[in-house]
Amino acid sequence: MLFNTLRYAEFFAAVFVGSWALVRFAGIRARLVFLLLVSYGFYAAWDWRYLPLIFASSTVDFLLARAIAREPRPRARRAMLIATVALNLGFLGFFKYWNFAIENVEALRALLTGEPASVGHAFRVLLPPVGISFFTFESMSYVIDVYRGELPPHKSYLRYLLFVAFFPHLVAGPIVRPRDLLPQFERAPSLTREESGEGLFLVAIGLVKKVVLSDQLALNLVDRVFERPENYSALEVLAGVYGYAAQIYCDFSGYTDIAIGSALLLGVRFPKNFDAPYKARNLADFWRRWHISLSTWLRDYLYIPLGGNRGSELATYRNLMITMLLGGLWHGASWSFVFWGFLHGLGLAVTRAFQRAVNGRRAGGEGAREGSTASRARSFPVHVLCVLLTFHYVCFAWIFFRVPTFSQAVLILRQIGTLTTFHPNLPPVLVALLAVALLSHYVPERLYERARGAFIAAPAPLQGALLFLVAVGLHEAASAAAVPFVYFQF
Repeated sequence: MLFNTLRYAEFFAAVFVGSWALVRFAGIRARLVFLLLVSYGFYAAWDWRYLPLIFASSTVDFLLARAIAREPRPRARRAMLIATVALNLGFLGFFKYWNFAIENVEALRALLTGEPASVGHAFRVLLPPVGISFFTFESMSYVIDVYRGELPPHKSYLRYLLFVAFFPHLVAGPIVRPRDLLPQFERAPSLTREESGEGLFLVAIGLVKKVVLSDQLALNLVDRVFERPENYSALEVLAGVYGYAAQIYCDFSGYTDIAIGSALLLGVRFPKNFDAPYKARNLADFWRRWHISLSTWLRDYLYIPLGGNRGSELATYRNLMITMLLGGLWHGASWSFVFWGFLHGLGLAVTRAFQRAVNGRRAGGEGAREGSTASRARSFPVHVLCVLLTFHYVCFAWIFFRVPTFSQAVLILRQIGTLTTFHPNLPPVLVALLAVALLSHYVPERLYERARGAFIAAPAPLQGALLFLVAVGLHEAASAAAVPFVYFQF
């Protein structure tokens, strides 16, 4: 059930009315049961066969966390933690990476024997359950937090099941931490006029990002360029790469806006997941702004346990690289995703080395006087240059994220290298969409806040009229069939 469809609108309207009616007439527990049932129904709409998986995974983690909290012996506690991590990663690995492993084993066998590669369908499994990477990480983080003593085991089985399955974040995040969501299910929900206005505003913005910007860029530029780059000039292929950077941001941040807005209309607040990532001045800043819930999860549950930056510089670079390689593999069973992770790991290591070198020179007295007007004047062009370099490095890495094979990536880079500039496939409307999608990053935050505040403060009839205009625009921009969100595949 896609967020950008009339079917979801009808589903959410029924859930909204039913949820708040139950709060008023039947109590909080009835509402929680209702939300759990509709969340499982939402998931079953994708593939009902995987419902037992999400239910069993949640149940096992709930029971193991309680057992860990009761167990005084460190060795037994550690064994149970290993069991839950192995179980969660086992599910994830089997459904998401089994086919990938079989294909690579068969390719290696063919290379060693000289026989043609052939993978029988008997060795393949079903397509991965939608959202498995997201709900696996959420459930696993709960058990780890209980093991670390950072979170008490939750007493309510019902609330824990709802924490994992709550439909706004179920299939593509954000990855909500148990400490952020479980307490909200403990207390009576509320919905102020300001919160309802904010929720509607976020849903509308998310749909515009998805349907008007992301889908149009994908259908009219990105998909065509990446499928047949040899048919386009260097300028058009470069526009396709920029287009993909805009598409994936508008697609994923649009999904997140709708998810946060939907949850807010149900009285639940999710954390922020994007913060204008293409304004980043280096890769470390980019990962503080892009898919924040994943980057902080990788930091807290992978990078820091590996040692973080507590050891030698070489060990820190190793930890960065391992984290980003696994982050790349998390996105999909493909070597191109792993290479994308490698590029970001390498970029983060270079960024850290450069920053340490610059800070070392400043500590030695070689830096400019920070407070001087001349220093600030020089810093603005440097800031712009850093933003441009970071953006283009991210775009270069996006090529490997988007393509199915390395040969396709080479073909794209080779075509850009021809430096041809004819552009019959870049009509002004398409260029304008691309410009809006990218330049919206650089709109001052205060203007966005003013627009949001004005919508929230507007009378209900005016809000309705504005939403109607958005709906008309979405109808005109929508393609014949709803385009799935990019991150549903992860």
